[in-house]
This record gives sequence, structure tokens and C-alpha cells, in this order.
Amino acid sequence: CQQQSSSMRIFTRHNQQISWTTLLVLGYLFYLLLGAMVFQLLEKQAEIHFWNQFQLEKLKFLQNYTCLDRQALEQFVQVLMEAWEKGVNPEGNSTNPNKWDFSNSFFFAGTVVTTIGYGNLSPSTVAGQIFCVFYALFGVPLNLAFLNQLGKGLNAHLITLERWVQKPGRAQVQLAIFLTTGTLLFLVFPPLVFSYVEGWSYGEGFYFTFITLSTIGFGDYVVGTNPNKHYIPVYRSLTAIWIIFGLAWLALVFNVGADLMEKFLQLKRHKPELTLAEGATIKLEDEPEQPRVHIPS
Repeated sequence: CQQQSSSMRIFTRHNQQISWTTLLVLGYLFYLLLGAMVFQLLEKQAEIHFWNQFQLEKLKFLQNYTCLDRQALEQFVQVLMEAWEKGVNPEGNSTNPNKWDFSNSFFFAGTVVTTIGYGNLSPSTVAGQIFCVFYALFGVPLNLAFLNQLGKGLNAHLITLERWVQKPGRAQVQLAIFLTTGTLLFLVFPPLVFSYVEGWSYGEGFYFTFITLSTIGFGDYVVGTNPNKHYIPVYRSLTAIWIIFGLAWLALVFNVGADLMEKFLQLKRHKPELTLAEGATIKLEDEPEQPRVHIPS
């Protein structure tokens, strides 16, 4: 009878896990489909508008400079695109390329090991590309180890965050302090600085801040790339240091959010009851949970 009860426990737990795993997969796919539809709805018309505007500008350019033909213009556009891909900003009239000075190189090294990868700057030489591969091969694990060590300093806050649902009162105050302080330091104040230095709006600065710290890194907004502005030499280096600490904080927040999402989806069921045919009720004990300290790249 005891073996039968144990088998039924395992069977019930296995079925529950399959059921909620299926729900998570379906929910994940639905979220991706929803995002695709919303992004297409919001961005498609703007893309068509800018494409038409660009084609119109090319026609005006050809009309003003009759010595050029369409093929020559397309070749020049291709040269501009290749220059941009190689990290050269064709805008402005600066005659002193400084993309690979020490400050920018330090910033690039940080984007490599943190896997942000803006894409606006990349090595163009074969030697640089090979070095980048091996630099990332050892640098990414080193960065993860560093962030994990940095996260241990916030471990007490993480434990509080993981248990605040069961412990109201003081824990909620600590949660509010942790989230408020980190939000101010890494998400609210930096866009003000970027807005002042880069000339962005606050919304653009906030967008850049979150996209960077979440390691998404589209590359549409990157600090220190405006050729018409003069930046202090340590500007991008200080930005790289801010990114490192911001990554650790936001990764902890994401960890807690993932844990709460799992609990919301009942992926972690606490002591589910199993009713046997005889009418007896058995509570299945969950394994004790340990606070997770995991910093994703």
C-alpha cells in the first residue's frame, strides 16, 4: 500500500509538471506572437513612410545633380553603409577618426564580455576578429563570475524578495527600499545625464538605459557616437562601469520576477493534496527551496 501511494505521488507530480510546462510553453509562444503583432502594427507604417521619404530624397538629389545617374548614387549609398558597418560615422566633417581610442575600446570590451553587442562598432581586421572570439570565450564566463560575486552582496535583499509574499510588513519595506534605490540609481537618474550629454529626450535616454542593462543592445542608441559633440575622455569608460553594476541589479530583479511568475503560473505548487480512492488525503511535501542567486548574461 505504501509503495502504491508513493507511485501515485510520483505519477501525480509528473502529470502536474507536464501540465504546467505545457501551459508555460503555450503562454511563451502566445507572448511572442502578441509582441510580433504589436510591433508590426506600431512600426510597419513608419518604416514605409521613411522608405518612401528616402526614395523621394534620392530622386531630388538626382534631379539637382544631373551629372550623376542612379547607379552611381546607389554605389555611394553602399559606401556609406559599409562605412557605418565598420564603425565609421559618415555624418559630420571630422578629419580625425577616434573610434578606437582607449575610451571607446574599453567601452567595446565591456559590451563584448557582457554580451550586449550594440553592433555599431566591431573589429574589421582578421586579427581583431580572432582575438575578439577568444576574448569573449574567456571574458563572458569571467563576467558571469564577477556578477555572481557582486550579486552575493545583495543576497540578503534577494532572500527578502523571494519570501516577501509570505512575510508582510518589514520585508515589504525592505523590498520597496531595494527597488526604489536601484531604480533611481540605474534607471531614473542616468537618462537625465544622457539627455544632457547626448541631446536625447528623457524617453530616449530611458529606452537606451533599459535596453542596455537588459543586455538586449539594439545599437540604435549608443553613447559617445555623435561626431558633432565633444566628450570627455572618460565618459564612455564611466558608462561601462555603470553598465556592470546596473547589470547585477537588474539581473536580480529579473530573477525575482521570474520566480514570482513561476509561482503565479503555479509551477511551484506548495503541498498539493492527493485524494485516494479510499477518500484519504495526502499532502505532497515539496523539496525545500533555496534562494536563487543567478545572474544571466
